[in-house]
Amino acid sequence: MAFSTGNGGQLPGRRFHNLGTLSEINIVPLVDVVLVLLIIFMLTAHVMEFGLEVDVPKVRQVRDTAEELPVVTVTREGELYLNDKPANVNTLGQDVRQRFRNHQSVYVRADKGAIWDVVAQVISALGEARLEVKVVTQPEDESGRRRRR
Repeated sequence: MAFSTGNGGQLPGRRFHNLGTLSEINIVPLVDVVLVLLIIFMLTAHVMEFGLEVDVPKVRQVRDTAEELPVVTVTREGELYLNDKPANVNTLGQDVRQRFRNHQSVYVRADKGAIWDVVAQVISALGEARLEVKVVTQPEDESGRRRRR
């Protein structure tokens, strides 16, 4: 926005006499803001429409133990097992505390096609029982193929 405070060619003694009001709107800042918002929208629209693609990390470390550990298994159909015995999600925390008194953590092994709601219910129930939840993954070979057990 540029304007002059000089007398504009009038007599020297009358500086601000009959200077009209300046009523121009400068739209350059408005255009700048709109263009920045348009660019941000264009960059984030793809993520909002399709979601984020997450590639789960692959692990190579395998630790074997002879001790019986508390393992909750969720099948593809949504059935729960605590070390190969059927379990109920409502009493899961109590069952783990009774059978495994010395353990403060539970391993959750879920089928990759399992219903997520069931897995979330299991994790929530174990969290309410103040048990640490550890998720079981399947290790991969050096070639990138899964090992068979």
